[in-house]
Amino acid sequence: MSQNPLPPRAGLNPGSVEVTPLFATPVLRFLLPEAAIVNAALRQTILAREQSHPSTQHSNQGGYQSTWDMEQWGGEALQRVLTHARNLADRLTCDRAGRPAKVAWKMNCWANINRSGHGNEAHAHAGSYWSGTYYVDDGGIGANPSLGGELEFQDPRGIGPAMYAPNLAFAVPGGLSVGASEVIPPVAGALVLFPAWLFHQVRPYIGNAQRISIAFNLSV
Repeated sequence: MSQNPLPPRAGLNPGSVEVTPLFATPVLRFLLPEAAIVNAALRQTILAREQSHPSTQHSNQGGYQSTWDMEQWGGEALQRVLTHARNLADRLTCDRAGRPAKVAWKMNCWANINRSGHGNEAHAHAGSYWSGTYYVDDGGIGANPSLGGELEFQDPRGIGPAMYAPNLAFAVPGGLSVGASEVIPPVAGALVLFPAWLFHQVRPYIGNAQRISIAFNLSV
């Protein structure tokens, strides 16, 4: 269990106090080394799918969302992404004694295309253990964060920590967003893995290009 020293204050020896952050929520971000090749193939496949199959409607507010069987039509490029996802999930999953737990993950995945004004409402992924997103095309957000489209995670403790004194926060790493949210800007080639129960949403994209991503679930 990691520990952090107390921030220094006048009249207090920070070395005499230990702060232990409990109940951490792991969110992992990984950059695929072969992203340029993978993304070129996935972009072509996903845009072609949009032309041949109508959008589904789940959490998406505008934009295109494919059926959840992308593993059947995503090709070799998708399999490379999913292999990384499985390997990362294996590294982040253990049994209750802390020993590595090799899980035969069952997966489902789908493609998303957001254009100007499109986003995704807050939701979680019931029936899964891990969920994730892979960015095929960030729509220019990686170079210009003002275009929006961030992946936003809500504090799993809810608004509780901010109810009494919303102008106060915890002086520990990650403590400034108590009762609020954290965001991860999309970057082409980045894979984000997080617990499936963690509520998240996609802020509206306001660029003039296409924000293309793949979402996936891993269940036991």
